[in-house]
Amino acid sequence: MDTTSTGSPSGTGSPSSGVAGAGGVGTARSAGADAVRDDAPRGARPAGAAAGGRTATEDARAPLGAAGARSDSPRVSRSTAPSAGASSGPAGGPGTGTGAPATGARGRLVAYARLAKFEFVLDYYLSMVVLWTALAGSVRFAPDTLTTLLLFLLGEVGVISAVMALDDVNGIRDGSDRANYLGTGGTPLRPLERKPLLTGALTVNQATRFGYLSLLWGAVFWTAAALAAPERPLWALVVTGLVLFAGFQYSWGLKLSYRGLGEVLIMGCPLVIVVAPYGFVTGHLPATVLVQAVLFGLWQILVSCYSNTKDISGDAAVGRSTVAVHASARGNLLFIGALSAADLLLTVGASAVGWAPWWFFAALLPEMALRLRQFTSFSRNGDALLARRRGVVAFRTGVAGIVLANLIHFAS
Repeated sequence: MDTTSTGSPSGTGSPSSGVAGAGGVGTARSAGADAVRDDAPRGARPAGAAAGGRTATEDARAPLGAAGARSDSPRVSRSTAPSAGASSGPAGGPGTGTGAPATGARGRLVAYARLAKFEFVLDYYLSMVVLWTALAGSVRFAPDTLTTLLLFLLGEVGVISAVMALDDVNGIRDGSDRANYLGTGGTPLRPLERKPLLTGALTVNQATRFGYLSLLWGAVFWTAAALAAPERPLWALVVTGLVLFAGFQYSWGLKLSYRGLGEVLIMGCPLVIVVAPYGFVTGHLPATVLVQAVLFGLWQILVSCYSNTKDISGDAAVGRSTVAVHASARGNLLFIGALSAADLLLTVGASAVGWAPWWFFAALLPEMALRLRQFTSFSRNGDALLARRRGVVAFRTGVAGIVLANLIHFAS
C-alpha cells in the first residue's frame, strides 16, 4: 500500500534513464505516491538502457503503502543476485545483515517502524480524509461514525504494515534488497537504516513474525470496525475481506504481482479503503463517492506505472509481471496515456452526467493540468523519475481538490 513522497517533487531525473521522443517510453521507471526514492549515483548507461528494478515495498506499487520507499538502482538478475542465504545476521535469520541487532524498547520500536515503512505510506491514509469529508455534516461527528472510522484506520495500519514487512522479507530472500542497497564489498549504495533486515537490526524471523502479527492486527480491527459500524452492507464486507486476503500477497504467498495482477491491486486496494468505511457508516455508496474512490485509486496507478516503466529489466529478471514488462515501448506509452485520459474523462464526465456536482471538475482543474504536464513531458523526454514525482504532486493536489469540493458540497 507503494504511498508518500518521492523526495523533492520538483527534482528531476536523468533523461538518459528513459527514451527520448514521443514514440516510446523506453526503459525508465519510477514510483509515486508510492514511494520515497533515493538518488544515489548509479553506473552510467546508454540512453534508453533499462534501469534497475525494485522490491515492492520500495515502490508505491505495493497496493497498500506503496507508497513505500523505493529504490532506483540497477537490479541484478537472478543469476547475479546474492543467494537468499548469503549471510546471516547475529540473530540467525537467513540473508540478514551483520550489524548489531536493535536493543532497548526505543531501538526495537524504531526498527519495526522502519520495517513497516511507516513514514513512507502516509498518502494512503488520506483515504480517511476523503471519505470523512464526503459524509453529510450531521454524520461526520456522530460517535458511531468516529468509532467506526478509527477502528478501520487502525486496521488499515496493520494491513499496510504487513504488506511492507513481508515484502522486505521477500526482498531479502531473493537477494534483490542486498543487490540494490549494497555494492561490491558491501559498500552501502544508499542509507541502509530503512532496511533493518540488511543492517541486522532485525532478523528475517522477527520480520516475518511482525508481518503476520500486523496482518492479524488488521483483521481484528477491521472486524471490530464492521461490528461497531451502524451499517454492514454485504458489498462493504466482501471488498474489505478481499483486500485483507489479497493485499499482503502482492509479493508474498500467492505473489499476485508476479501473476499479472499488480496493477489491479495497486488501483483496487486504495479504492476499497475509501468506499468500504463509507459503506460501514452510511450503508450505501452514492455515485459521487464512487467517482472519488476510483480517482483515488487511479491516481495511485498513475504514479506506479512510471515506476514500472523504469524497472522493466529488473522486473523481468525476478519474474514480476507488469504491463511495462510485456508491452512494447509504444504499447506501454499508450497504456499510460489511456490511464491519464481516463482520469481527465472521469473528472469531467462525472460533472457532465450528474455523478458529481456540475462544478466538481473545476475543483480538480489544477490536478488535470498537472496530469497533462506529467504525460506530455514524459512522452517527449522519457524521464520516468520526473514523471513519477509529478504524479505524487498531482495525487496530493487532487486529494486537496476533492476535500475542498466535499466540504462545499456536503456542508449542509
